[in-house]
Amino acid sequence: MIKFRIRGNLRFLSHAEMLKVFQRACARSGLNIEHTQGFNPRPRLSLPLPKSVGVEAEEDLLCVRVDCDDPFAPDGANDARAADSALRIKAQLSRQLPRGCELLSVGFAKPDVSLQPCSATYILLIRPEYLKDALKTRIERLLATESLHIERQTGEKNSKFKNVDVRPFVKSIELDDRGIVVECKISPAGSIRLDEILRLLELDVEKLAAPVRRTTIQWKSN
Repeated sequence: MIKFRIRGNLRFLSHAEMLKVFQRACARSGLNIEHTQGFNPRPRLSLPLPKSVGVEAEEDLLCVRVDCDDPFAPDGANDARAADSALRIKAQLSRQLPRGCELLSVGFAKPDVSLQPCSATYILLIRPEYLKDALKTRIERLLATESLHIERQTGEKNSKFKNVDVRPFVKSIELDDRGIVVECKISPAGSIRLDEILRLLELDVEKLAAPVRRTTIQWKSN
């Protein structure tokens, strides 16, 4: 499990493009990734919580299955070797990643462990001229209501829309002198999308002082 940060222009990469960046970096660094079986083997790496294009991430997570014969693979009974392997992977992989992607830490988990996101926090820095009482009132009204129904497109462009109550997924919205901090609940039933948060707050790109950042993510293991 690799924690990393995404900033700058790299935030415009899609989910699939970001996976390709890591796939190529792993290959260049000499890290042997396990592949799926069948006629079209795919590397076994994943980003468990995809982010919206254009959003920076302070602490994202990449899960990689390493081949047991890989020289980087740790001995489960040897904590010192595991720590050394983590440092070597971090150093080798960091050298192969583009500017804007910074590795924060590398750790190991048992093969049968999977992580599920529980919540994510977004920081929206607002231009000073839009930090008015009207925004505070809007936030208070959103938090006071028991339901927030929106029309959500269910698939690709021109696909159908469905009515979704996103209020259960909004844990908190806090306003300070620089902007808004939104914490969202994530569950098997779904979550609220960033574009939906902006729509509810009546914010657009012109009102933002900086790119939206996804910061803290809470995880639970199976």
